[in-house]
Amino acid sequence: MPDHDQYEKALRPEDITRLFVERSNAGDAAGVAALYTEDAVMAFPPGQLTVGREAIRELWEKALAGRPHFEPEPPLPTLVSGDIALTSTPPRDGAGARAQVVRRHPDGSWLRVLDQPEFVSPAR
Repeated sequence: MPDHDQYEKALRPEDITRLFVERSNAGDAAGVAALYTEDAVMAFPPGQLTVGREAIRELWEKALAGRPHFEPEPPLPTLVSGDIALTSTPPRDGAGARAQVVRRHPDGSWLRVLDQPEFVSPAR
């Protein structure tokens, strides 16, 4: 079991996206999973839920095996209410936006609680 305290902590909600890109591009599935709470829920693969940090680590281990490359994305304004925040990035080429709910922990760091990697708005 990896020691999640060995990783740089997200001190602002927006830091999580940067840390995700860095760790994913390094192929570090455990480091990506360290950005999530123990009971986090991720809406991925499409139409399914992945629940819990360990399951999220396993999912990213498989996904990162192909060595995909992630580019940093400009964040949309973060919405903060106390120790909860909503972070998101704009749609790519009209493909869909990404959104995450993050929670501040007693040490001041932020972790993902809910992760919607990509959703497409219904056609109007």
